[in-house]
Amino acid sequence: METRMRFATQIKPISYVKTHAAELLDRINEEREPIIITQNGEARAVLIDVASYDDMMETEALIKILAIGNKEAEEGQTFLLKDVIADVRKGRSARNSSSHEFGNAK
Repeated sequence: METRMRFATQIKPISYVKTHAAELLDRINEEREPIIITQNGEARAVLIDVASYDDMMETEALIKILAIGNKEAEEGQTFLLKDVIADVRKGRSARNSSSHEFGNAK
């Protein structure tokens, strides 16, 4: 119930946002709690701090990477760890022996 009560204080009409923008920016940066902006009584947008946005983007990227990995595993596109390590070591020694191929992965 406490979360619900606090959440209710995070809903603001667009007119309030227009007149209290600086105050709301300070608040979201301090509390890291989003503000839901309404227009004509309907939720239309969410205002969040940059750190929370960055966290969400990193989380989304990790979820996408995991989804790709799961799909590849389901399709049988897997490799033994010892083979991957051997390939990485082989690639490093090949790159180290020839400075002309810098940046060209094989």
